[in-house]
Amino acid sequence: MGTSRWFGIFLVVLATAFWSTSGIFINLVSKASAITPVGLAFWRDLGTFLVLFLGALVLRPNVLRVRRSDLPWLAAMGVFSIGLFHVMWNMNVLINGASVATVIQCNAPIFVTIMGRLLWREPLTWRKIIAVLLAILGTLLIARLDGLGGVQITLLGLAVGLIAAVAYGGFSLFGKKLSADYNAWTILVYVFGFATLALLPLQFGAPLPWPLGFNVLRDYAALVLLTTIAGFGLYTVALRHLQASVAVITANSEVPFAAILAYFILNERLDGWQIFGAVLVILAVVLVSLPRNTRTVRAGLRPALPPRLRHRHPRPLWWVNKTAKAQRALRDRQD
Repeated sequence: MGTSRWFGIFLVVLATAFWSTSGIFINLVSKASAITPVGLAFWRDLGTFLVLFLGALVLRPNVLRVRRSDLPWLAAMGVFSIGLFHVMWNMNVLINGASVATVIQCNAPIFVTIMGRLLWREPLTWRKIIAVLLAILGTLLIARLDGLGGVQITLLGLAVGLIAAVAYGGFSLFGKKLSADYNAWTILVYVFGFATLALLPLQFGAPLPWPLGFNVLRDYAALVLLTTIAGFGLYTVALRHLQASVAVITANSEVPFAAILAYFILNERLDGWQIFGAVLVILAVVLVSLPRNTRTVRAGLRPALPPRLRHRHPRPLWWVNKTAKAQRALRDRQD
């Protein structure tokens, strides 16, 4: 594993440490101000956008330059992966609790795999199918629909959690494409700007969340600066060093972080079956990302050519690429 890959994994783990505080600050702000989940999502995205935008104007105005052809991608990422995600995530935390909400969100890598199949025709192998089944079983155990666990959620809570997972997975898909051309600051300014615009119509006629006490403003500032800017910034930088699937899988380190914080601060806990369900979900996302060729992954190189191609006279590059692609497709069908 190369230095760049290790650095990317370190950034994702650090990002999830910041993200794991999300449930804590959302609970504190919501209970102290009676703000709605949509309202909190709007003010969170607006505050994040203003900090990033004003900082860019003062320190690095050049980061605001983007190609016009990339605006639709930035808009989709902002509306779907930030705006919708934050609304669903806020509802997820308030309905299901911070620890259960975080674990249900671990299904995001499975959705990334399915979306990759639908959007880019990526192969759906037997390992991916098994991973989907493990994720479904793990989610049912976490939800404890039989009512035997200490923490219970409704079907509405489960649906909200899964929608949040889909939107969360979209951030990695969009972010991987855009991070090759722009730095994290540029991406976050635009996506949070578009997310704010998407949520703005939902605030028409809604009362302003004022006045607010010092503790609420402190928790809101921490939600913007630590959970959002630090978390999403580190994760976006990591996408330059990792594949999207590797980044999403590593992001499951948020589960123990959030569970520990929820246990000590919110007095939430998971029973044995729910912990087992969490393990199944984590196993599922690890299984779906296992490489077929470990030597290739360690070296960080293209799949090695067969011996008959290495020892014969040189072939044109287009012919070599076409042959290697056909062989990969054959292996995928065999898997």
